[in-house]
Amino acid sequence: MPKNKLQREQQKPLVRRFWHTARGFWSSRRSWKVAWLMTACLVGLVIMQLVFQYQLNIWNKAIFDALEKKDSATVLHQAIIFVPLAAGSIAVAVCIVYARMRMQRRWRAWLTEHTITRWLAKGRYYQLNLIEGDHKNPEARIAEDTRIATEQPVDFAVGILSALLTSVTFMGVLWSVGGNLTINLGGTEVFIPGYLVVAVVLYCLIISGLMMIIARSFVPTAEMKNQVEAEFRFALTRVREYGESIAILGGEKAERAGLDALLHKVITTWAKMAGQYMRTMFVSHGNFVIASVIPVILCSPKYLAGEMSLGTVMQAAAAFIQVQYAFNWIVDNYPRLAEWTASARRASNLLVAIDALDHIEDTQAGAISRGEDDDAAIRLKDVSVALSDGTVVVDDADVTVKLGERVLVQGESGTGKSTLVRAIAGLWPWGEGEITLKRGAKMFLMPQKPYIPLGTLRRAVTYPRAAEDFKDKEIAKSLKAVGLEHVIEKLDDEEAKWDRTLSGGEQQRLAFARLFLHKPDIVVMDEATSALDPESQAMLMNALAEQLPETAIISVGHRPELEAFHERTVNLVRRKGGAKLMTGDVVAPPVSIVSALVKRWRAPSPASPATPTATNEEPSRRRPAA
Repeated sequence: MPKNKLQREQQKPLVRRFWHTARGFWSSRRSWKVAWLMTACLVGLVIMQLVFQYQLNIWNKAIFDALEKKDSATVLHQAIIFVPLAAGSIAVAVCIVYARMRMQRRWRAWLTEHTITRWLAKGRYYQLNLIEGDHKNPEARIAEDTRIATEQPVDFAVGILSALLTSVTFMGVLWSVGGNLTINLGGTEVFIPGYLVVAVVLYCLIISGLMMIIARSFVPTAEMKNQVEAEFRFALTRVREYGESIAILGGEKAERAGLDALLHKVITTWAKMAGQYMRTMFVSHGNFVIASVIPVILCSPKYLAGEMSLGTVMQAAAAFIQVQYAFNWIVDNYPRLAEWTASARRASNLLVAIDALDHIEDTQAGAISRGEDDDAAIRLKDVSVALSDGTVVVDDADVTVKLGERVLVQGESGTGKSTLVRAIAGLWPWGEGEITLKRGAKMFLMPQKPYIPLGTLRRAVTYPRAAEDFKDKEIAKSLKAVGLEHVIEKLDDEEAKWDRTLSGGEQQRLAFARLFLHKPDIVVMDEATSALDPESQAMLMNALAEQLPETAIISVGHRPELEAFHERTVNLVRRKGGAKLMTGDVVAPPVSIVSALVKRWRAPSPASPATPTATNEEPSRRRPAA
C-alpha cells in the first residue's frame, strides 16, 4: 500500500476518536442541560429563518407581478410589507450568529477543560515528551486545534440543517410554479415532470462532483499546513525561552538557519494551499456567475408563451438559487471541512497518546506497579525501568528506604539515575516490578532546574500551594534558612519572570525554601544542588537534616561531598541488559559535626591555604558493595 494511502487509512479512526470525546458536551452531567437548550434554540431559529425566506419568496412574486401590471397600489402595499419581513429576517440572522457562537464558546471551553484535565493528570504532560508519536506540540493542539475542531462543526450543523430544510421547501416551490415541460426531440415529445426540480438537481450534482474531484487533496494539504505552522511557532518560542543561552553561545546563525528551513516549509505548504484555493475558486465563482442565469433561461419559454408571469419567473429564479445554494453548500465549505478534519485529527492524536498512557497504567502491561504499605517510606521490589520502546535502562532493583533515612544514588552518566528517580516519583511508568510508598506519605520531587511559576515571588516560594496558605513569618523563616534574606522584601512585588531574575543557584535555594514550607515525608532530589558551591550545598543539606529529620531522602548527585550527608549509597553500574544496583552503607557524621565542618569551611586555617571539603575532613567509611 502506498505510504500516503496507508497514512490516510491509519488516520480514519482519529475523527471517530475526536467525536467519542467531543460529544460528551451533550452527555456530561455538568453541561448536558445547557448543551441541549442551546441546540434546541439553534434549531428553532433556523426554522424561523426559513419561514422568513419563504415569505420573501412569495413577496418576490407578488411585487414583480404588480410591476408587470403597473399596479402602483399593490407595489406600495408590497413595499410596506417588505419592511417587517426584512427586519424579522435580519433579527433572526443576528440571533443565529449569537446562538451559534455561544454554543461554540461553551463547547470549546468544555472540551479544552476536559483535555487539559487529562493532560495534567498523573504527569501525562511530562510523560508525553518521552514517547514518540503524532502528539507533539500539545499546546497548539489544545489551544488552536481544539478551537477549530469545535467552532466549525457548529457552523456545519447549522449550515447542513438550513440547507436540508431550504432544499426541501424550495424544491416544492419549483415543482408548483414550474410545472411540467414537454419538448419535441426529432419528432418525439419528451415529457419532463417538475422540470425545474430535475434541472436544479442535475446542476447541483455536476457542481458538487467537480468540487470533490478538484479539491480531493485539500484535507492532507490543510493538515500539513497546520503541522508546519505549529512547528514554526514552537521553534520561535524556543528561541525566546532560551535566548540567554543562545546569545552567550553566539548561536544566532545556527538558529536562523533552523528558522529559515522551517519558514521555507511553511511557505511551500502555503503555496500548495494557494493551488487548492485557486482550483476551488474556479468552481465556486463559476457557479456564482452561472447559477442566477440558468433558471431565467429555463423559464423563458413558458414566459414567452404566456404560461408564466414575470413574478412567477422571478419566484422560480429565486427558488432555484436557494435550492442550488443549499445543495452546493459543500462547494463553499469544503476548504473549511478539510481544515476541520485536519484539526480534529491533531486534537485526537493528543487524546490517543494519553489513552495509551492510561492503558499502560490501568492494565499494568509493561508498567511499574505502584502501591502503599505501612512499613518503609519507599520500597523497590524487582523494579526494572525501561524506555517507552521497551529498552531496559535499570534492571532488577531492590531498595528499601525508611523514614528519616538519606540515600544517595550514584553512577556514571547515562546509567539511568534520573530515570530511576522519575520512576520512584511516579513520573516514569515503563518497566516492571513494584514501587510502594508509605501510606498517606507526601512526596516532593526536586529536579535540577526548579520550576518557578509566573506571578509574585511569594507564589514562587509557596508553589504549588496558594500563597495565602502560609504566614509571612513562615515564608521569611524558610528564605532565611536557605540564605535568601535579600529577597524577602520583594515577596509582594509586581509579577515578574523570576526564573530569569534569579540565578541558577538562587533558584535551587528557593526550591529548598519551598521544601521547608511544605515539610513532605519523602523527598526525591535529582541534582538539586548542582548550581551551588560546595559551602552552600553543605549549608542547605545541613539545614535539610535539621528541619526535616524524619523525612526520607533519595538524591542523585555526582559530587563526592554529598556522601557526608547521606547514610547509604546506591551505585548504578552499567551492565548489558540494563544498569545494576550495587548497594552499600555510608556512615554520615552527626549533624553537629557537619555544622562544625561548615564553620571551619568559612574560616580556613592560615597555615593551610587550601579549603578542605567535608569529605576530606571526615572520610566516609563504606561497607563492601553488595
